[in-house]
Amino acid sequence: MAPLLELDRVTLAFGGLHALHQVNLALEEGEVVSIIGPNGAGKTTVFNLITGVYEPTEGDVRFAGESIVGKVPWRITRLGIARTFQSLRLFLNMSVKENVMAATYGHTKASPPESILRLPRHRREERAVNAEAEDVLSFFGDRLMGYRWNQPAYGLSYANRRRLEIARAMAAKPRLLLLDEPAAGMNPNETHEITELIGRLRDERGLTILVIEHDMHVVEGISDRVVALDHGEKIAEGTFEQEATHPSVVEAYLGRNPEALAEE
Repeated sequence: MAPLLELDRVTLAFGGLHALHQVNLALEEGEVVSIIGPNGAGKTTVFNLITGVYEPTEGDVRFAGESIVGKVPWRITRLGIARTFQSLRLFLNMSVKENVMAATYGHTKASPPESILRLPRHRREERAVNAEAEDVLSFFGDRLMGYRWNQPAYGLSYANRRRLEIARAMAAKPRLLLLDEPAAGMNPNETHEITELIGRLRDERGLTILVIEHDMHVVEGISDRVVALDHGEKIAEGTFEQEATHPSVVEAYLGRNPEALAEE
């Protein structure tokens, strides 16, 4: 069986600058894999390549055995890939429920005239979209339930905005979910909740998940494997325990060889 996602010797260059160079990465169905590395290592660039924001200079990106290089982002989403962003990108003046419903319309079939005239197919799909949004929001329990459905997104706490962005990505019905720093800016309790949430997304929703994260407590708690990047190149891959003490990973974060640090 081919991996669900495969990056095959992917290179992305902007003029003479290599944002990524000969990166290989594979995710099996049902895995949670974390990408770590210092700022500027190329982590978000990997997400942008997978989702069609950028096209690789060299190499291939395959999803479910099919090359997705050259496909526009909305087509990649329809194939079964959804993402969140490092900087929140919600529709702040729309309600919580409307934010989630917006992600489901890519799977509807009603034409504009059917929607304007509210013909039977549009009404059926509207009921289905509403039910899907409620089901997704119920996954988050009290955090996004009840009165919050009709609350504008700008009225949510920062942590709940993060949850809402994950909910909106879930509503796109992905097989592969890309989470870009989901615990960024959260306190320890919120971070613990997000760690548990990611595990539930895999166990209860059957999602394969690729995560970018700087919080090593989150990485340790969720990861089947960890991939470390530095200056656009993959420098290590393995379990969290292997990566936490890998000389190249330690040097990438601290800027010095760990053996030299130990001698001081």
